[in-house]
Amino acid sequence: MSQQQQKLAYKVGDMLNVNFQDEKSPWITSSKTLMKLIGILGMLLPILIYTFLVTSAGHTEVLESISHYFYTRSNPIFIIVVSLMAIFLMIYKYKEPIDFYLSFFAGVAALCVLLFPTDSIVDACNGLCGGHTIAFLEDDKFRVGFHYVSAAVFLGILTYMCFFLFTRSDKMKPLRSTQKNKRNIIYIVCGCLMTLALVVIFLGFLKVIPDDVYRAHKLTFWMETLAVEAFGFSWLVKGEFILKDKS
Repeated sequence: MSQQQQKLAYKVGDMLNVNFQDEKSPWITSSKTLMKLIGILGMLLPILIYTFLVTSAGHTEVLESISHYFYTRSNPIFIIVVSLMAIFLMIYKYKEPIDFYLSFFAGVAALCVLLFPTDSIVDACNGLCGGHTIAFLEDDKFRVGFHYVSAAVFLGILTYMCFFLFTRSDKMKPLRSTQKNKRNIIYIVCGCLMTLALVVIFLGFLKVIPDDVYRAHKLTFWMETLAVEAFGFSWLVKGEFILKDKS
């Protein structure tokens, strides 16, 4: 391995807390590593499933929701990324038990999103789905309803963590570092964006937003994308990918 490649490897290793010197050390040795991985996966999810469907099937129009990509050629990416996020959330622990309990239940909810898929994509495209669809399920009210509840629990828990767990500190506000105060601002902004996304989706569900307007603008997809991007970015910041405290 060249010196430049070694430098790159150690730079990546430092970012993800990979210890190349200790052969017995597991890769994931820090909760911050998990935070970074969860954040990266969250932010990549909508980008990967959309890009893969464009490149593999030439389908450029976004679907009704992120969950509808379960029925398309992006199905493997959707399942792999959501499963990894779920597993990482279920094994994540930080300073307090509440961190573990909430992230664990968020991980379980993410798995339930996969186990109980959303309504069939065939209805959304009026039966003319072209070559991008690879799966079909008969709609079932319990399955679809449980999917919605699971997705709401998943995003709701992560929003709560953003507002109330990520912002806490064992120091009084005047004694906190400048970086911590900046991170807290980001957590609150991300939490507000996630709350906005959930409210818009809920208003669409209640038909407060006219159904034709809601569906024409694919608001479920865009609001879910906004929520997972905000969630992912908040976890990257929590993992001190940026705004790291000076040692």
